Amino acid sequence: MQPLPPAVEAARPDRFAGVPVDLTTVRTGDAVAPAAPSVRRLARDLGVDIYQVQGTGPAGRISEDDVRAFVRATMQRITGGGAQPSVTGEFPGLHAQRPLPDFTKWGPVHSEPLSRVREITADAMGYAWSTIPMVTQYDRADITRLEAHRRRFNEKAPAEAKLTMTALLLKVCGAALKAFPRFNSSLDLAHKELILKDYVHIGVAVDTPNGLLVPVIRDADHKGIEQLARELNDAAARTRERKISPADMEGGTFTISNLGGIGGTAFTPIVYAPQVAILGVSRSAHEPVWNGGQFTPRLMMPLSLTYDHRVIDGADGARFLRWICEAIEEPLNLVMKG
Repeated sequence: MQPLPPAVEAARPDRFAGVPVDLTTVRTGDAVAPAAPSVRRLARDLGVDIYQVQGTGPAGRISEDDVRAFVRATMQRITGGGAQPSVTGEFPGLHAQRPLPDFTKWGPVHSEPLSRVREITADAMGYAWSTIPMVTQYDRADITRLEAHRRRFNEKAPAEAKLTMTALLLKVCGAALKAFPRFNSSLDLAHKELILKDYVHIGVAVDTPNGLLVPVIRDADHKGIEQLARELNDAAARTRERKISPADMEGGTFTISNLGGIGGTAFTPIVYAPQVAILGVSRSAHEPVWNGGQFTPRLMMPLSLTYDHRVIDGADGARFLRWICEAIEEPLNLVMKG
């Protein structure tokens, strides 16, 4: 079959089939679109962000036919008259990056293919970043006593039951999500409702040689710390050995990302859609803390809570994070507040 002429191909409404509808603007700075002034004017008149239109001309240049085809395909999908998108990610969608320069002009280069894990991660993170208005709040928890208990426990615990700070946080977060159910929800804009889950399945980010994977620990609110520690250790080992299944990474309602073993004083984790919140943990450090009469050395753990601001207000975010800190500092609060 002979290929269609560029003008005809650009006018085909199915040329954008499989591309998710995204009406958010992606323009940044004062970069000029690869299009003639008349084409940019047409895009403005039609309410189109020209940076979401894929050009069919040389070097990705955008024509009037490209703009019209984009509008036609978008409206067909919105009204149900066109093909349903077969993908929901960034790579094949409207946010494909602009053509790269020829880097070899400045020196030698080499490339490597993206792993499947990296491709999925890029897709999920790109979607979350472009669709969720996120806010991050920070706090610190005094883990001096909790860390001392953890070390005493691990002196006698078998390898499969070694207690990590992440296992303790699974228990704390499981209780916090029951106390603050909005953090255990998903936003359904299509039906204008908030889906509140009656179960608590917490994903834990695991660093592997092949990229970041997030196994899910189910019913974290109903399990004891020792059981959570065993399940977490097993899930982390299977993940690093590439023995984890896709089903083991599905259904999470909240995520914990602990970088304390690597370093850093704080970071901004990205919410993993359709969840609405994620807790980041950084490296603990001893600091002088005023106890009312003098400064004493305390082991402080930095926490970062990122949440979907469409669902969670700043005051609720602060309360949730402070609740977690207080539960860590005074574990009896888990019983008192549970």
